[in-house]
Amino acid sequence: MSSASTEHNYINHEKGLWSWLTTLDHKRIGILYMITVMTFFAVGGIFALLVRAELFSVGPGILGTASNFNQAMTLHGALMIFMVVIPGIPAFMGNFILPLHIGAKDVAFPRLNLLSWYCLVVGACVSLVSLIYNGVDTGWTFYTPYSIHTDNGTTWVVLGAFIMGFSSILTGVNFIATTHKLRCKGMSFFRMPLFVWGLYSTAVLQVLATPVLAITLLLLIMERIVGVGIFDPKLGGDPILFQHFFWFYSHPAVYIMILPAMGIISEVITTFSRKTIFGYKAIAFSSIGIAVVSFFVWGHHLFVSGQSEVAAVIFSFLTMLVGVPTAIKTFNWVATLYKGSIQFQSPMLFALGFLFLFTIGGVTGIMLATIAVDVHFHDTYFVVAHFHYVMVGGVLMALMAGIFYWFPKMFGKMYNETGAAISFVLIFCGFNVTFFPQFILGAMGMPRRYFDYLEVYEPLNRVSTIGSGIIAAGFVVALIVIIKGLRSGEKAPANPWGGKTLEWETASPPIHENFVTEPEVTAGPYEYR
Repeated sequence: MSSASTEHNYINHEKGLWSWLTTLDHKRIGILYMITVMTFFAVGGIFALLVRAELFSVGPGILGTASNFNQAMTLHGALMIFMVVIPGIPAFMGNFILPLHIGAKDVAFPRLNLLSWYCLVVGACVSLVSLIYNGVDTGWTFYTPYSIHTDNGTTWVVLGAFIMGFSSILTGVNFIATTHKLRCKGMSFFRMPLFVWGLYSTAVLQVLATPVLAITLLLLIMERIVGVGIFDPKLGGDPILFQHFFWFYSHPAVYIMILPAMGIISEVITTFSRKTIFGYKAIAFSSIGIAVVSFFVWGHHLFVSGQSEVAAVIFSFLTMLVGVPTAIKTFNWVATLYKGSIQFQSPMLFALGFLFLFTIGGVTGIMLATIAVDVHFHDTYFVVAHFHYVMVGGVLMALMAGIFYWFPKMFGKMYNETGAAISFVLIFCGFNVTFFPQFILGAMGMPRRYFDYLEVYEPLNRVSTIGSGIIAAGFVVALIVIIKGLRSGEKAPANPWGGKTLEWETASPPIHENFVTEPEVTAGPYEYR
């Protein structure tokens, strides 16, 4: 299979923009998602830099007013959550790799797959219409009652997020059907790569949790336009009910973001350790365990919102419980590294960065699950740091590992390894310089989402802002490496890393229907000796 001709690969199968916009090939749709996500990541990153530039010193800065700051902060959050991190790995990586991993020609519903990408693009465009209507300053959580009465473009952003939710649901349905129905001969569930387990668990969350958010956002739109009185206390509504609905989706959404990232880490660590992964079934079942428990932890976002002490204690316990399957994964990854023949190519560097940063995010999450601690840290920069150590330190580090790991397979080209390693060093160091000081700021009492702050917080804020510039430089270097690899990279072999999963058994890039003949699996996915 690896010697198959690439003359009719997915890139050259049809030419022209229209062929891409109407394609049903899962690989092309994955590339469309990649371009979309990277574009929104760049825009969201610019807003993040503006926020950090404003917070460089006490008093008004580059953004000038509190209103401009609130709008930049909201757009940064909304873009990164709804348009980058949620669709980033499942839709981009999942679309490209899932059929290859299970030996299929495509996903179960190719037209539905293309529709899901259009839902993301249309929803994003609708959201950006809000810029015409005085922007949005509610924060990405759209908390009521302020979001009901504010006179700006909130309706457009909420409507856009509602539309983008269909992208997530359709992708989830497609991946569940594909995993169940299109596995090649011999591939049982316990012969699937762990990335597929991560995508499958994520798909279950997408299908079950996203409709709750969709209904919540639709009710918020009706509140603003019709005044139905679900969340507005003036009309007999309950604003806390919005928080319950919102976080019932949004905490599982954290795992929609992180479970596929964990799947990537499993693939990269076993390949670059040249060792069969330790505890395959434990890692697989822990993905399902995280997905299940994640539905029962939303209440830890409401520790200071007036819920009963009994409910708070229960949610605290359940939040700590979700750390158990997460710790199982981390232990098994470290055990896989132990006595492995480790190779430090850039995908492995990003995977090791994930282990370091995500562990900090997880430990601080346990701290925030402790009620007495959370009451002090609630709505401070400690929460901001924790969230970014999980989302940026987790999801984006894994996304970068996945991009560099599967880049040769996607495009049939090799990239400059030195440049990729430099991008890792800049991103990793810049990230810690940016967000670790925020743990200290939060412990000192600095509230998040504030336009200005006391002078005592200025030195650490300056350090944090400098770090954000280092992160930006790292991503710019990564982009240059990717573009140069696309334009002038050496031709990639079918299996440059010595991987054992099925995608490495076909050409780079894969032919239109992935495999010359249908593969047959006779062993597990990580049979290293």
